[in-house]
Amino acid sequence: MKKVALFITCIADQLFPDVGSATVRLLRRLGCDVSFPEAQACCGQPAFNSGYPDEARSAAERLLDAFEDAEFVVSPSGSCVGMAHHNYPRLFAGDAVLAERARRFVQKTHELSQFIVNVLGVTDVGAAFPGKVTYHASCHAARLLGARSEPLALLGSVRGLELVPLPRCEDCCGFGGAFSVKLSDVSAAMADEKSEHIESTGADHVVSTDLGCLMNIQGRLDRRGSRVRTLHLAEILATTADRVR
Repeated sequence: MKKVALFITCIADQLFPDVGSATVRLLRRLGCDVSFPEAQACCGQPAFNSGYPDEARSAAERLLDAFEDAEFVVSPSGSCVGMAHHNYPRLFAGDAVLAERARRFVQKTHELSQFIVNVLGVTDVGAAFPGKVTYHASCHAARLLGARSEPLALLGSVRGLELVPLPRCEDCCGFGGAFSVKLSDVSAAMADEKSEHIESTGADHVVSTDLGCLMNIQGRLDRRGSRVRTLHLAEILATTADRVR
């Protein structure tokens, strides 16, 4: 049995707790022993992206402490995992002890879909979800982590689900954290274009691995009066035939 420590991330913890619950149900169904280190906090990405490396380093060090003894760290966020994989080595480059701790943390930390497919070796999780679904590839999951095939393989095995291709699926949704605040007009235009592509598929739901993307996309869809709803991949995969009924 693999022992998994859940890295929930700020957005899931504060705004989308159902995604955290779905992630835990899914991992336990796949035979994992799941724990939740309560000392965890932000990965430091907002500070890092805004040009405050000292503050980002402080947040990252707290995360290292929280997951020091974990066998595997799994998160429903390609963005936060991407932050650790690509930026922690730079943040701690000047401290040999912390750099080694960061290396160990990165080595055992996985985005959810990559953990299921590449570590557990599973593509069919026994999920059932009736409806037409399209998939948005988030920038950080797809580009920073290379999580392109894993989410699609998992969705392709869900019973009753019709997966339809999304035009320009890897185009950015316009969120980008601080980017959407600092360049709001550009962000809104990007989100509108993404929404148009989603609506063109005729899908009932758009699915992704990152809640920042889904929050941004849902907000724009709502402003457009769209009927399309967003769901995190974990919410789809955690749904079984008995829960559908």
